[in-house]
Amino acid sequence: MDAFDVTPRLRLLRFPVGQAYLWRDGSALTLIDAGAAGAGVPIADAVRGWGHAPEDVRRVVLTHFHEDHVGGAAEFARLSGAEVYAHRLDAPYIRGEKPGPPPVYEDWERPLHAQALTQLPEPLPEPDLPSTVVELEDGDTLDFGDGARIVGAPGHTDGSIAVHLPHHGVLLTGDAVAASPVDGQVVLGVFNLDRERAVASFHRLAELESDVACFGHGDPVVAGAAEALRTAASGYPLA
Repeated sequence: MDAFDVTPRLRLLRFPVGQAYLWRDGSALTLIDAGAAGAGVPIADAVRGWGHAPEDVRRVVLTHFHEDHVGGAAEFARLSGAEVYAHRLDAPYIRGEKPGPPPVYEDWERPLHAQALTQLPEPLPEPDLPSTVVELEDGDTLDFGDGARIVGAPGHTDGSIAVHLPHHGVLLTGDAVAASPVDGQVVLGVFNLDRERAVASFHRLAELESDVACFGHGDPVVAGAAEALRTAASGYPLA
């Protein structure tokens, strides 16, 4: 796993598939997404590498239920004592109460998904799942980043969310938006449950004021993010 600072208060953790982020408020940290199964210990090591203890992480905010974002949540929560948060529509899948619905793949996405699966760890015989998930709604505010706003971004999954830190000009989009690995261009996230709703969510996120945008996949936009998202979203007409 690679780790580097996006800003002095925001660190990106890059896994073989997907990314997570650490936000720092003095001595208190928040983790946004948690990688695939087995990522708990590497995340703890990354926290220590940033000069903190795992116990400094107060909460884990999950942007959606897919394995490459939630697989390490339970392990890291046990190591740190952090609470796990997710939108109420995705929380039952994260707790393992029922299987989550699969994406509706575009034909061109199928080989990309097959390739991604080869980079994920083998499924555990008994999934390591958080028993308790604090359920979120669109518009909720959490106590970090001087008021972190939860922004509903359905389409990738029904309960996909973004995290907006308006006082810092930071937007964390989960998989609603991505950056192309080829040229770094901002694009609609892939592997969506409902593409029409995903496009609408892309437009909603593009209207937020942000200078920095961080994605579940691909390099962040570190300046002028709102303009970059608006330009990219214009290429995906609303239905």
